[in-house]
Amino acid sequence: MKIIDKIKKSDKTLFSFEILPPLKGSSINSIFHCIDKLIEFEPSFVDVTYHREEFILKKRADGSYDRIVTRKRPGTVAICASIQNKYKVDAVPHIICGGFTKEDTENALIDLDFLGIRNILALRGDNAKTETQFVPEPGGNRNALELINQVSNMNSGIYLDEELQNPTPTDFCIGAACYPEKHQDAPNMMSDLNYTKRKVEAGAEFLTTQMFFDNKNYFSFIEKCKEAGINIPIIPGIKPITNRNQLYLLPKYFKIDIPFELSNAIEKAKTDEEVKQIGIDWCIEQCKELKATSVPVLHFYTMGYPDITSKIAKQVF
Repeated sequence: MKIIDKIKKSDKTLFSFEILPPLKGSSINSIFHCIDKLIEFEPSFVDVTYHREEFILKKRADGSYDRIVTRKRPGTVAICASIQNKYKVDAVPHIICGGFTKEDTENALIDLDFLGIRNILALRGDNAKTETQFVPEPGGNRNALELINQVSNMNSGIYLDEELQNPTPTDFCIGAACYPEKHQDAPNMMSDLNYTKRKVEAGAEFLTTQMFFDNKNYFSFIEKCKEAGINIPIIPGIKPITNRNQLYLLPKYFKIDIPFELSNAIEKAKTDEEVKQIGIDWCIEQCKELKATSVPVLHFYTMGYPDITSKIAKQVF
């Protein structure tokens, strides 16, 4: 079922979560282990991230270098198919721009359509590690807006090859990302809101937020979206702080703020276990407040730690 239909049919806040594909060479059983820990909460859907190809330079004996392409977490499409087959839960693959030509994207979407996967999350994706700014693949989509337009075209039966005879339209529910504290590349919040609105006008049917730790930022963002004419469901993305390093790494990497009350408590904590419990307790209260306002879904970034998400969900659902 499409995510937008699940939200419209439900009279309560739904539960969902995101997982990472296992490292190359690892078993899919790690994914099943994660889902087994959380299936009791009846997830409405499971997001599966996609990790673009990177490359390393390997030095030859003569001093020259070979460019070796690598992807440490392959398997997104197959994992989604496995989840839907094993658990009868809708899987939502991330579709990204980086590393994909438009032809690659079209072929990936055809595969998903044939597998009966009806939901996607359309993202620009991160910069390659060797890039200071995002560089699209030659012949690829430059940003999430272009990617959403391509998916919407396919939903209308418009493929890249204009000579196709009576092409079959796809039927994807398109999700997109949004940023309560603005995207790191946006010059200001208003321009970021305008861009988000364009993604909605292009075909996005629901939005999922970047993680945040202050609910006031989410509530303020919702109001700004309404004022801008963005009226589709906005799903809060949730992640607890689980170690002291995240206090400094998360703001640096995701360009988000951590409330002083939370950071101060963590800085005063004497043990790693105390830090983890502070993060869990904060997240529980955050989720309870969001749920009390009837948010459509609480979406958890598990980061491979389902036990922590389970502890939170047991107190909230």
